[in-house]
This record gives sequence, C-alpha cells and structure tokens, in this order.
Amino acid sequence: MARPMKIFAVCDDSGLTTVRVLIRHDMETGFRKKKDGTLVPAHFITNVDVRHGENLVLSAEWGGGVSKNPSLFCYFRGGAAGDSVEVSWVDNHGESNQKTAIITSGPSG
Repeated sequence: MARPMKIFAVCDDSGLTTVRVLIRHDMETGFRKKKDGTLVPAHFITNVDVRHGENLVLSAEWGGGVSKNPSLFCYFRGGAAGDSVEVSWVDNHGESNQKTAIITSGPSG
C-alpha cells in the first residue's frame, strides 16, 4: 500500500537547499498492547534516502523509536530551483515508497 508523503524543497539565495519531508506511517514499535493484551506487531521504517539528481545527500537508518507520521529535515548545497529531489523509504515489512519534488526558490525558513 502506497502511503502518502509530502516533500517541500526550497533553495535560498545563498545556495542552501532545505528539504522537509512528512511521511505517513504508523511506526509501531512492537511493544504496544491492544485492549485484549496482545502485542501490536512491529511495523516501522528502517531506511530513508534523499537524492538530488544522482547524488545521495542523506541516508538514514531508523528504528521503532521514531514517532508516528515522522517528519525529516535535511540541508545540502548544490541544488537550484527547478532541480528534483527524490525521497524514498523502506520499512521492516518490505513496504516502500518514493516521491520526487521540484526545488523552488525562496527563503529556507
């Protein structure tokens, strides 16, 4: 099942590109119990990659300690308005998603 992801990428006048990502995912640790006492199975994102063109600008390994519907921020130099940024993730059940966004120009804040 493809889960929605939002990506915002902005390059400011100094050449710094800010990437903000909002990922929709339950991020279950495997320690939470249902009302009947049974454990909710672990289901969380394990790897996140951010690419600018062919360049890998961020690679992260996550675990069950990351909150539900996580957000990710990263910064890099070398991006320009009109370039693309791709974010992809994989979870411990083999689900994955990827999305591409176009970098806009403006203040990074």
